[in-house]
Amino acid sequence: MALPRILVLVLAGGAGGRLELLTEQRAKPAVPFAGVYRLIDFPLSNCQHSEIADVWVSVQFHPTSLSDHLANGRPWDLDRTTGGLMMLPPFQGTDRGGWNTGTADSLWRQADLIREFGADALVVVSSDAVYKLDYREVAEAHLGSGAEVTMVTTEVAADDAARYGIVQVDGEKVTDYAYKPDQPATTTATNEVFVFSPGATLDRLEALADEVGEEGLEDLGSHLLPAQTRDGLARAYPLSGYWRDVGTVPAYWEAHRDFLSEEPPIDLDDPAWPLHTRGGRHSAARLLRSAVVEDSLISGGTRVGGDVRGSVLSPGVVVEEGATVVDSVLLPGVRVRSGATVTRAVLDDLVQVGKGAVVGGDGDITLVGRRAAVEDGAEVAAGARLPDPDQDD
Repeated sequence: MALPRILVLVLAGGAGGRLELLTEQRAKPAVPFAGVYRLIDFPLSNCQHSEIADVWVSVQFHPTSLSDHLANGRPWDLDRTTGGLMMLPPFQGTDRGGWNTGTADSLWRQADLIREFGADALVVVSSDAVYKLDYREVAEAHLGSGAEVTMVTTEVAADDAARYGIVQVDGEKVTDYAYKPDQPATTTATNEVFVFSPGATLDRLEALADEVGEEGLEDLGSHLLPAQTRDGLARAYPLSGYWRDVGTVPAYWEAHRDFLSEEPPIDLDDPAWPLHTRGGRHSAARLLRSAVVEDSLISGGTRVGGDVRGSVLSPGVVVEEGATVVDSVLLPGVRVRSGATVTRAVLDDLVQVGKGAVVGGDGDITLVGRRAAVEDGAEVAAGARLPDPDQDD
């Protein structure tokens, strides 16, 4: 029996405004994670391990940063003569052309292309979460279930539930769906992985577009998923493993903390399910005699002469002798000069921290934008936002 034909659509076009300075010059899926990876590596690696070779990536904001990373898709075995990786930028020339205004609107704009492909199951995923999942397993469970959509779900903290689509479930059946409700009825959230029956879903989307207008489609959770739920055509697929949304600066920082433990929630080097990325050319990390490193992730191409504790150093980071970095995430090319202290902070690409400077402290996470320079002896308060000096006001 032939395997079902599965198409994965990665929605990578959101502005990512909740990540603040980290997405001012890059797409959200291109944001580095755990030193050498990017956020989009998670869904693409899931596709590879699920043996799904037809993957489309919808892009919009800062597409160059993402295209540069994805290239021809080779790290995820998507560089194929037929099928493989395809980028879907905004376009003009048809009545579906224009700027996407939400995830459902993005799906509507690509409807003709999706119909032409003729998939048995359409897997729609976001690219701002850290997890591993066999998409084929979910798709095969969806097929034959009679459902129009299968929502992959996870449990979230009660004080965070209002950020998500929240469902009530009876067995496998989703009996209620609420998009970012003020008063969540449960802590069972959709984790932005959906398997749709393409024909029925796109027909419904067309009807909704006629009803609310193209501009009113908004996100999948605005009209589409509630309608499918009301008609009794939505089912849940619980994800029992680790999942964390990293769409905000505190969540991004906390996710890195998760991976600093002796037993991280996902083994990124698991031979059975490794996380793939576009490789760079970096030498081995250099730890000088003066270096003290504890509970940290140190990428290739770094040089450490100071004290690094509970932190993640991306390729090319330099921590000079006498400098201290604590509970922080340093993205590629950051340099922390001697005598400086960085605490509970996220430093974007190529930030320079001057001698004796103090960045952050106890309290909220401090965020320093790309290429920003902290002068010698300067102090950047805990919770501050120091923008890229090249950005317009």
